[in-house]
Amino acid sequence: MPRVTRDEAPPLADLMPWSVAPPRLGRGWPTDPDPASLKARWDALLKAEGADREALFEPTRSRTAHTAVGRLPGSAAGTGRLIRATGPCPEPVRVLAAPFDERWLIPDHRLIDAARPELWRVADAHQVFVVESPDAPHLLATSLLPTLRAGRIRPLYRRPDAREPNLAPGLLDHLGHSRDPLDFLAWALATVRPDLTVPLTRDPELWSRGVELGHRVLWLLRRDGERPKLPGGRRPYVRAPLPVLPLTVHYDRDEEALHLDEGRISPVPPQAWDFEAGGVRVLEEWFTVRTASGDPGTLSAVRPRSWLQPWTSELLELITVLTLLSELRPQQDELRVTDSVTAADLRAAGVLPVPGRTRRPASVLTPDEEGPEGQLALL
Repeated sequence: MPRVTRDEAPPLADLMPWSVAPPRLGRGWPTDPDPASLKARWDALLKAEGADREALFEPTRSRTAHTAVGRLPGSAAGTGRLIRATGPCPEPVRVLAAPFDERWLIPDHRLIDAARPELWRVADAHQVFVVESPDAPHLLATSLLPTLRAGRIRPLYRRPDAREPNLAPGLLDHLGHSRDPLDFLAWALATVRPDLTVPLTRDPELWSRGVELGHRVLWLLRRDGERPKLPGGRRPYVRAPLPVLPLTVHYDRDEEALHLDEGRISPVPPQAWDFEAGGVRVLEEWFTVRTASGDPGTLSAVRPRSWLQPWTSELLELITVLTLLSELRPQQDELRVTDSVTAADLRAAGVLPVPGRTRRPASVLTPDEEGPEGQLALL
């Protein structure tokens, strides 16, 4: 990582001042890698009545089937108490549920203990959510709503349509390199330190190299443009068909092959298999989530009985992404920030400390925010 004295580099918390605690679902069944399973779970919940519905719901102190709650921004879900709910399942939405693991979520406020509506209000095609983590990688970036239990979430923009960057006022002007908030985010992804400080440079050439590298990291993390590919001879393929529902996964380093029971995918570079997030192997955890059976009698047990074809495509792409990210690490380590802009420099320039309002969400009200039981939502 870039070398500067630790007390010189400003914290990301000052450079991107508005942050939100991670959502807290409170129950696992409203999210799954398979959207059809979510709709089947919803149907099973609504077929149950009274105490049976309450038990299937899995109540907590924050949510029961009798809780009155408003509609999530952008959602079409009902606002009547769940114990009396009828009708089809709200259309599941794609979320980042774990590092490098995109799943589906039923976007119904009644199902989620702490949904963080302020995140939903600013989620759109332009938004990038930055997720902090105490373990490597220390920053993730996603275009999807993040629901993973990690550190603080810092949206790049405080308002929809890429309006009002979530950056210290005057920061980009003081640095003088670029006025594009995405360029700053790219620099942060390329240079962030384990203590979540971001070394800043006055050197335009170094800035350009760091931003170019960071944009590639950002592209691999977001995966919302052209799909990443490895060169022809290194691309992973299914070499032996995957079984109906594989139960085990193991890696052969000599063959550089990933075995899902008798199924085989190769080549899988060692750095992809060894890639960890939050102290666990990403590929191993990704597989485990898709083959877990769920406790009998719970909604989580409603799941596919076979391996789904889209999962194979997602797995091949995940192997590619982890391989390419691993190859960028040496370039990140080679960045050396010497002529730095320190936290003291930013304080002297009046960029820091930031105004208190920048640490609070902007006032954003969407027209579809209905209050509990159909009442007008008041913010």
